[in-house]
Amino acid sequence: MYAYCMPMKEPKRILFISQEIFPYIAEESPMRLLNRQLPEYFQGHGYETRTFMPKFGEINERRNQLHEVIRLSGMNLIIEDSDHPLLIKVASIQTARIQIYFIDNDDLFHRRKGVADETGEEYADNDDRVIFYARGVIETVKKLRWTPDIILCSGWISALAPLYLKKVFNDEPFFANSKIVLMLDNNEYKKPFPTKFSEKLRIEGLTSTDVRSIDGFPVGYEELMRLAVDYSDAVVYATPTVNQRVANYAETKGIPILPYAEQGDLTAVCQRQYEFYQSLLEQKEDE
Repeated sequence: MYAYCMPMKEPKRILFISQEIFPYIAEESPMRLLNRQLPEYFQGHGYETRTFMPKFGEINERRNQLHEVIRLSGMNLIIEDSDHPLLIKVASIQTARIQIYFIDNDDLFHRRKGVADETGEEYADNDDRVIFYARGVIETVKKLRWTPDIILCSGWISALAPLYLKKVFNDEPFFANSKIVLMLDNNEYKKPFPTKFSEKLRIEGLTSTDVRSIDGFPVGYEELMRLAVDYSDAVVYATPTVNQRVANYAETKGIPILPYAEQGDLTAVCQRQYEFYQSLLEQKEDE
């Protein structure tokens, strides 16, 4: 006689699309530490995680033991008729037992630090980098054949991911049922993207109607983040201050919002976000 065993429930999955993560960006900041801590916290609570960030030039590959993942690299992403080879590298934070995937390209990321040069001047092609990063992450997750339940976009360099996921890849089985969460912080860029940005980000499946809110004029931080809000399912305020006009806009959309709350340590912050995401998943199951 055989005992009947209930099938084990599949673990929930969360994809982190981050701008900067400590210790790969050596200088500590609340957001870099939070982007480092959240994947470990969720993994410790039974989630499967995948974490991405750009491979900025200041990241020392030898010291951080990055290596290229050949099976994921090799795709060319076209931006405004220019081919940009996509390179995927990976490293592990041993103490946390988590892997970080890095989106790299020699011209857009590898040869230059962060989002600004040594004098603080923001790079003129940050608009190309925003496009390349979002598309690179999505294409890599497809190659991994990995289906996230939640996708967390942290930092303005991840801001196009909600648009692409909802309007271009919404029929993909990997993303069709994912809840997209936008994390707002106080790290804004100053140099607006050029007027033609709305044309440059277009790919098959994306119409002029989808980007009409940014069409025909320079795209500053507020315009970019409002576009991200339009295609997100929820918003988290991750710092004591966020752009108030973007916050006001988010509050008109009728989507769940997690306000900032002083809670002392990072563990408490992670716990609060964990509970918020659990409520989003419960809502998804009820739909």
